[in-house]
Amino acid sequence: MLRIKWELLLMAIICWQTGLTDNQEAKKSLGHVTVVVVGGTGDLARKYLWQGFFQLYADQVGKGHTFSFYGGGLSPTDKGTPVLFGILKELACPLELTAERCALVKDQFLHLSKYLQLKTTEDYEKLNQEIKQQLEKEGMVEAGRLFYLSVPAFAYADIAEKVNNTCRPPSEAWLRVVLEKPFGHNLYSAQALDEKLSGQLKEEEMYRIDHYLGKQVVSKILPFRKENKKLLDPIWNKHHIERIEIVLKETLDAKGRIQFYDQYGVIRDVIQNHLTEVMTLMLMNLPANLSNSKEILQNKLNFLASLQYVDNINAVVGQYQAYNGEVQEELNKTKDYFSMTPTFAGVVIHVDNAQYEGIPIFMTSGKALDERVSYARVLFKSDIFCVQDPNDVKCKSKQIVFYLGHGNLQYPAILVSKNLFKPELVNSGDWKEVTEHKDVNVLGLPLSDYYIQSPVTPREAYCELISHIFFGRKDSFISAEGLLASWAFWTPLLEGLSRVFPRVYPGGTANGNLLNFQLRGNEVTFSHEAVVNVINPGAEDNFQVMQGKYRSSEMVSAWAQELVERLASDLLLAAEEAIREEGQFHLALSGGSSPVALLRALAINLYTFPWRSTHIWQVDERCVPHTESGSNFRSIHDLLLQHIRIPYFNIHPMPVHLTQRLCVEEDGGPTLYEKEIKKHINGSSFHYVLLGVGQDGHTASLFQDTKLENDKERLVILTESPIKPHQRMSLTFTAINKARRVGVLIMGKSKHELVSQLSRIKGESSKYPITKVQPKSGTLIWYIDYDALLG
Repeated sequence: MLRIKWELLLMAIICWQTGLTDNQEAKKSLGHVTVVVVGGTGDLARKYLWQGFFQLYADQVGKGHTFSFYGGGLSPTDKGTPVLFGILKELACPLELTAERCALVKDQFLHLSKYLQLKTTEDYEKLNQEIKQQLEKEGMVEAGRLFYLSVPAFAYADIAEKVNNTCRPPSEAWLRVVLEKPFGHNLYSAQALDEKLSGQLKEEEMYRIDHYLGKQVVSKILPFRKENKKLLDPIWNKHHIERIEIVLKETLDAKGRIQFYDQYGVIRDVIQNHLTEVMTLMLMNLPANLSNSKEILQNKLNFLASLQYVDNINAVVGQYQAYNGEVQEELNKTKDYFSMTPTFAGVVIHVDNAQYEGIPIFMTSGKALDERVSYARVLFKSDIFCVQDPNDVKCKSKQIVFYLGHGNLQYPAILVSKNLFKPELVNSGDWKEVTEHKDVNVLGLPLSDYYIQSPVTPREAYCELISHIFFGRKDSFISAEGLLASWAFWTPLLEGLSRVFPRVYPGGTANGNLLNFQLRGNEVTFSHEAVVNVINPGAEDNFQVMQGKYRSSEMVSAWAQELVERLASDLLLAAEEAIREEGQFHLALSGGSSPVALLRALAINLYTFPWRSTHIWQVDERCVPHTESGSNFRSIHDLLLQHIRIPYFNIHPMPVHLTQRLCVEEDGGPTLYEKEIKKHINGSSFHYVLLGVGQDGHTASLFQDTKLENDKERLVILTESPIKPHQRMSLTFTAINKARRVGVLIMGKSKHELVSQLSRIKGESSKYPITKVQPKSGTLIWYIDYDALLG
């Protein structure tokens, strides 16, 4: 009761000080708001959260709401109370307050704050009772309750259950629960966490916070694009943008946070969330209404869906040299333990839409680098060749920079090079144009070569976001769909990189050019040789590509990478030979896991392979729509076709989806494909058929019990697989054995037993369909890696 009276007294004083004489307005109440910071004495709360809630209170005091603030923790009340008030007494005054007014507001904020132990269900029940009793005594109407969970993610579900069961406000009041990242560590854990939370809280009640969305420059990306739409529309596309860079560099190491960091690494820590959000705001479709949260979130989803698949060839990773020692020390590991967690990553992303097709998005972040800086830059193509005076402003780089702070500039700003256009000022009341320039360069240009806009009053990101939570603005937060879409994009890369040893770098300026990376074709590689060897050369480095005989045919053997490179090289030679002789090359590709590495290798060599004269056919296909992930054609598209320039009429997917039906015999899909083969291919003889082999010996979609006696002359048939999806379409042995060349690719230790079994079989075996591959006048070559050959 005393706390509320203190606040009402303060409201009256402040209204009087600020000249508000309307007594009726001063008495008007918009309801009571209870703020509970769970983990209220932790590091995040100490550094940012209480400052943010103090700023909120200072902004709102006297405007109709009343407040109570609780810091919750696991410690008993007698131990937690002095810690909390030690934090609150150190809070800085908001810049807009005079010292006298700040002292008054801060004193009241302290009176309205209280520490509570929040450990058990009973503790939350006591909290609920205290809130209800306080409101009843003062006769106040409840506006809402805000729970900020500043705790590890594993505690979210348990706390959400306690809040749901014991601390819900009346139906007419709102409930807002704020969740800090990380929200899982991959798609599957994020889905599991979302399922648990959604069982306790409604989506509109959850505010998943990414503090980058509270940074003033990030929050102005959409308004800047909207305000300058007429100037940006003609140049915001692949014809004018050369590249996009999104960078977060840190000089600090991970010392002291190893327990968290070693589980997550740099991609999960900042790239999957912070940098992805910045990229999305820069390239998503502009919403018609910037205040429409639903439209913004939907446009974000649409953009994330347009990102091209990324895997190991699209990224490089590194680890600062001292990191492994810090892991051993903080996690109590032995001296021979080696962590593969990356502390540096460089990724290149592409967007699969007409507007941004072909524009590389360089995304990078790392610890123990040479400087602390964060920015997003759009670099435009130059259409001017300067014969003389390269220092003329028109000859310099054209770029827009969303500069988030630190580095040479030190303050947040939006910079537009003067050889592009003069931008409209965004929110003129809150932002200003900077005309006094320091003698520094930003990304290759002196400040005098930029138009610069900067916030009038710097505000910390958490202060901004806490204000948005209070007003129920969802556009600055991560939706469940957006979160899962982001994880769906990043998880394949994370899974692939889990087996990649990061390049070791010394840290700081000593890194030199060691972490520079480049894009060649579709492959991202370090541009300089490593100085430090991460792995000692093993026995495998002494093996070269070997040739021999296997089942009376030619065999090529090597370690996986060298084998795939050799197969890609052989395909190139076969293509060049066929094109010289006939003007075109017909390549039939098998589905399944076998050709995945090859397709990636072919995509990398997109400039050397004669794609314009190549026809891509399918050896087999699952009876699912081509748009589904289980489709062999979808795999060929995602791994190869979308990265190369091949005429669309040179692509021949199997017609498994006709008249809105899948592989229905009377639709005649096999007959249609057979007619297409005969129409385009001389004598129905493919120049090259690439096959894989299943562990049961099947090849293409020809299985042990596939009946072919009545279809000996057919080129294409429907078959049944023993595993789902059961229905398949496949080339027959007749079609395969007509080919000029047949390659059989077998990789991995799991295939060793099969390779051994096949080597003992002479001629055909009904148990192993692959033995029926015997080209009549062509060549059969086995490509077997050492894992499959040697076990």
